[in-house]
Amino acid sequence: MANALAQTLSGALFAAALAGERVALRPRPRVIRQQLLLSRDLLIRGVAFQASFLSATAVAARFGAAAVGAHQIAVQLWFFTALMLDALAIAAQALVGAALGAGDAAGARALARRMALLGAVCGVAFAGLIAVGAGLVPGLFSSDPQVREQAMVAWPWLVALQPIGGVVFALDGVLIGAGDVRYLRNLTIVAAFGGFLPAIWLAYAFDLGLGGIWAGLTLFVLLRLAALLLRLRSGGWAVVGAVRG
Repeated sequence: MANALAQTLSGALFAAALAGERVALRPRPRVIRQQLLLSRDLLIRGVAFQASFLSATAVAARFGAAAVGAHQIAVQLWFFTALMLDALAIAAQALVGAALGAGDAAGARALARRMALLGAVCGVAFAGLIAVGAGLVPGLFSSDPQVREQAMVAWPWLVALQPIGGVVFALDGVLIGAGDVRYLRNLTIVAAFGGFLPAIWLAYAFDLGLGGIWAGLTLFVLLRLAALLLRLRSGGWAVVGAVRG
């Protein structure tokens, strides 16, 4: 319900902004087609994410009720901090898109570096908070001592992932703002099906427990970080113009 209300309100505000700017409302088939292709790539990327995290939960369940309970505590905290760090990605999308649309490739590259640095700083701050809350936070979710014990297995991984994730989410926003979504789609598929999924099922095969699952998640994020930094350094994402070719 919250999502539906937020989307409806955003749509109404957008329509009001268009009316205020007196923008022509005639459909532009080429732009619509490009937006649909971008949405397709984001959808495929989202499916790869969901397949990975559903598989991680399935493997955690095979290690017992305490393990899957602890996994849910850790993974929901990961999603929570990820969505807060994603605020940088939203800002990056708008700022980088505006810079490239105005033909300012140098400005877009400078923004990308600044956003990556801010993501790292925010990630370090979240890591500190999560580390300090290690003795308290799991107990807010469960009174079961076995669940809390299992949560401590995932906790160091959760802490370590925050700075890495901060950079990754910021750079995701940079590439989405640049319209470089095909690269993000391919990167997510390779990292998920070539890194995360094999790692978590190997954790099950070798009985590595919750630590093995979170090692797989860390591998997934590290693979994305390496590929995003390479893309950022290459400059191939910084295509100027209102419409990406």
